[in-house]
Amino acid sequence: MNLGGLFDLDEKQERIAELDEKMTDPDFWNDQDAAQVVINEANALKEQVNTFLQLAEKFEDLEVSYDLVKEEPDEDLQQELEVGVKALSQEMNDFELQLLLSEPYDKNNAILELHPGAGGTESQDWASMLLRMYTRWAEDKSFKVETLDYLPGDEAGVKSVTLLIKGHNAYGYLKAEKGVHRLVRISPFDSSGRRHTSFVSCEIMPELDDNVEIDISPEDLKIDTYRASGAGGQHINTTDSAVRITHVPTNTVVTCQTERSQIKNRERAMKMMKAKLYQLEIEKQQAELAEIRGEQKEIGWGSQIRSYVFHPYSMVKDHRTGYEVGNTNSVMDGDLDGFIDAYLRLALGQ
Repeated sequence: MNLGGLFDLDEKQERIAELDEKMTDPDFWNDQDAAQVVINEANALKEQVNTFLQLAEKFEDLEVSYDLVKEEPDEDLQQELEVGVKALSQEMNDFELQLLLSEPYDKNNAILELHPGAGGTESQDWASMLLRMYTRWAEDKSFKVETLDYLPGDEAGVKSVTLLIKGHNAYGYLKAEKGVHRLVRISPFDSSGRRHTSFVSCEIMPELDDNVEIDISPEDLKIDTYRASGAGGQHINTTDSAVRITHVPTNTVVTCQTERSQIKNRERAMKMMKAKLYQLEIEKQQAELAEIRGEQKEIGWGSQIRSYVFHPYSMVKDHRTGYEVGNTNSVMDGDLDGFIDAYLRLALGQ
């Protein structure tokens, strides 16, 4: 079975042995966050090895079936073989994509933010639909979803929401979703039944651990505390536990209100700030490269990455790859793998 030299079984098994050895250290749990990173990497590698071995076994079984059909044609066995080849091809495609996620922070957890554009209730409702879509996608991947910040809409939907999506390669997959998402539909909030277009910006950042050095001067930070509100906020406590941090030089703002403790919210908010400033630096470098290459990229609501059309026809189309799906319901239920696969393969030159 050939995966283009992407998989070194011996190297993976050696790394698993190293990580298992670390876990036997008596001081392993002294730093729980660091311990969890080791466990996550070990589990992910073990899953990769097991998947590779299962795929290799299936491949060998299909080879045997092929030889049998070749020697003694049998219609039922041939049909079974064709179904098996198609299924294995898809499984190998999915596995190959996992192996391609090799950028420095691809394996990290992801911070996802949704911000509605102009349009009030209409765009805020669209943001809540996207929130549900990404939550469903994450749950289907067995990723854990934590709400870091949530500001409800005035009548419906959300004004803004920040999620932490925890799981191996969460950022690697979700970086494909960064950009403006456009919805065209008959508005349920318009008594005249007119068609409306709504926009929501999706920001994706990797959660960075303490080993990543992002230079943030304390003098550049403005820190405010306030009472938690929104989904579950009334149950958190009645003190000023929520934290808002502003990085004055870049006017970057993060908020966190998920924890009961102001100290914990501050720690989480600082992690979010590190992620945002890292993302800003990456975007700055990309912009400089684009300028050197003479690339022209439109910035703003016109630069949507994907359109979701509910009326007058049903279609979801990604404008970067051309990948499209006619079943809008399945997409809104979290079936995003086709879009993510197409984008990542384009970005990786596959």
